[in-house]
Amino acid sequence: MTASATSSPDGVPPSGLRTKLLPSLGILLVTGGLLLLAWFAYLWFNPAPAPYRYTLVEEGDSTGLSQLGLSAWPGLTVARYEVHAEGVDAPVALATTARRGTASPVLISWENRTSELLLSLDSKLSELTALASAINKHAPGDARILAWWDISRQISLLAERDTLFNARLGEPLIIPSPWQARSESIRRYEDQFWGSAASADQQRKFQRFADALVAAPEQGAAILRELAGIQDTADSPQAFVVIHVTDLYKLGLMRPDHLDMAYKSFPMEGNMHGMIGYLKKWMQDNNFATYTLQSLSDSMVRGYFLRDADSSNTLIAQMLPFTTTQPLDFKALHLIYQQGGYWVYQIPPYPGAAPAEAPVPAHETAPIPSGG
Repeated sequence: MTASATSSPDGVPPSGLRTKLLPSLGILLVTGGLLLLAWFAYLWFNPAPAPYRYTLVEEGDSTGLSQLGLSAWPGLTVARYEVHAEGVDAPVALATTARRGTASPVLISWENRTSELLLSLDSKLSELTALASAINKHAPGDARILAWWDISRQISLLAERDTLFNARLGEPLIIPSPWQARSESIRRYEDQFWGSAASADQQRKFQRFADALVAAPEQGAAILRELAGIQDTADSPQAFVVIHVTDLYKLGLMRPDHLDMAYKSFPMEGNMHGMIGYLKKWMQDNNFATYTLQSLSDSMVRGYFLRDADSSNTLIAQMLPFTTTQPLDFKALHLIYQQGGYWVYQIPPYPGAAPAEAPVPAHETAPIPSGG
């Protein structure tokens, strides 16, 4: 019997069937590729959400929430939030905000509840209100105040003085390594929650402010004079710069080439001398040269460490009480007030100018802690 025309040796499909399969296979491959591209496009335009949420716990008038110590600022709407992260039952941070009327909220207190720094750095509301009260009482009404953008917004809200920055700049973004892949989602969520986007001019000036803090002291002071618009005339308004010890870490994230630094928290167990001894040993073991401290609570302090002479000779390092600095003897700027982690300096109108009459009397200046 003659073999059928549809059969072929060795199980190879006949040529007609191959002709039909090849176009079908091509269509499947193209369709699969298009579906894959569509999936990538979906992920690009719809990334995973921010891995945390602000949960409102309490909101009310500043005079009603007396435990916060804001009775001197009536008319503020104050809100307290818990920050909840995916997969974690307890809040990872606590935040307190304040605003006037329908304005965007301003962060006035933050407490991290994890070993990682998240979004903001720890700050005490009691220290901020003491600072704002001193500015309200002693700083001239037309004084110009320079500070990190978040502190500037706090001063503008509580002291109602002219600050260089009045909008949220959102720099640097402080998130742990596991959240880096969602950084864009985090930025969008933060922008949506806080509002008050900064103009291009404020963004430019903020970068210039950061440049001043990592510059050599005299050069940095000159940049601050430029930003404050100081003129060497009798009627030129006084200008001040406020820094907080946490600015050091934020600046280190933005300018790592200028600040070789690290931080570590230490429990306050037993006597202070024992903790300082352990801190100094950790510093030496990790090849750092100097440190300064921030009080987080009655039971915890955070050390900020600098590794080399170049980092120590920056303007910001010379303004803070490291073991190798003397803020009271600093010449490029004039120290006039210190409260907790806040340090306030008067910006002289020209290099070598004598301090103007201090707006905060010496007896009201909080004691300056020793770095050693």
